Amino acid sequence: MTLSSWDDYPVHQAAEFIAHPATSDRNFYDRYYFNMHPCSGDWFAIFGYGQYPNLGVVDAFIDVRHGGSQHVVRASAPLVDRGDLSVGPFRVEVLEPLRRLRVVVEPSGHSVAMDVTWEGHIPAMAEPRQYMRSRGKVVFDTQRLAQTGRWTGALSVGGTDVEVAPEHCWGTRDRSWGVRPVGEPETDGIRQGELVLGGMWNYFPMQFDDHAIMYICHERDDGERPLVQGERVWVDPTREVEELGRSEHEHHLVPGTRVIDRSVLRFPDAGLEITCTPLLANYVSIGTGYGIDADWRHGMYHGPEPVTQGLVLPVDEVKGIAQYGIVDQVAEFSYDGHVGYGLLEHGFFGPYRRYGLMDGAMGAPAG
Repeated sequence: MTLSSWDDYPVHQAAEFIAHPATSDRNFYDRYYFNMHPCSGDWFAIFGYGQYPNLGVVDAFIDVRHGGSQHVVRASAPLVDRGDLSVGPFRVEVLEPLRRLRVVVEPSGHSVAMDVTWEGHIPAMAEPRQYMRSRGKVVFDTQRLAQTGRWTGALSVGGTDVEVAPEHCWGTRDRSWGVRPVGEPETDGIRQGELVLGGMWNYFPMQFDDHAIMYICHERDDGERPLVQGERVWVDPTREVEELGRSEHEHHLVPGTRVIDRSVLRFPDAGLEITCTPLLANYVSIGTGYGIDADWRHGMYHGPEPVTQGLVLPVDEVKGIAQYGIVDQVAEFSYDGHVGYGLLEHGFFGPYRRYGLMDGAMGAPAG
């Protein structure tokens, strides 16, 4: 890869072609993440697209939880031009930067097809930068933007056509880029047994009629918080973003599992208490590339020719192992008379004794 279409735009950040990031770290990535739901537990779609320039790979996936199954389509190919936002049946179109995007999954003989357009509900927001070292190695150095929004278009899953209308089809999205573990697993060396993201991960972007609340909390077993966010963002661009201060969490996990079934978040400085009620889980860590599958990971090379695959995964068969990765749930959020919907994303990695997870394998105790 040398010259490509984006080299004709004034967007360079280093004395390199756009094909080559300023860093030579193999784990550099550049990704889109989207989710879409009908403000209920009827179904939940998650989809994404990523480029991995130093691995020479581009890939994408969609995962729709519908009934008792998760319908997955995924594609991968060698990366040729970073200005081409397509792979296999997938295509992302930026119609109006930071506001409107289109995502297409063409019919491919598998169980999901889609053509939907996103419109932002709040201005796109910069999230806190995530930076972590492990035994000297930079394992996370990422920047992200996030946004709540609404969807219009068409979705077909398992032979069923699903209405996608902005009145009830909401969602959240993020764009992230930088360094994090991707591609084929690396040897651990001195980092043998080290957890990259140990402890509890919470990512709850919440959409209400005239505002959104953006909440992040990565909390280690000892209580240290490497990454936090608590902000209220108004649809009205003349209103300032409100910093909500330190958060407190009170999660209840399904006994014997690592899956949250209800939560309360508190922001004492702002006087807010938010009740969080999950409606439907999507076990996105299986089949989509988020790390549990040995044969399909984000950025993994699948050969010189484009590859498209389809899977239909019974939820009851995958949730036992998938709970050890990230779990994404569409959820209802309520506080002070406001009722909204959004993403309740969580993961518990290794021991997290506050909720009775005494080692990396056990689930939550009863009671």
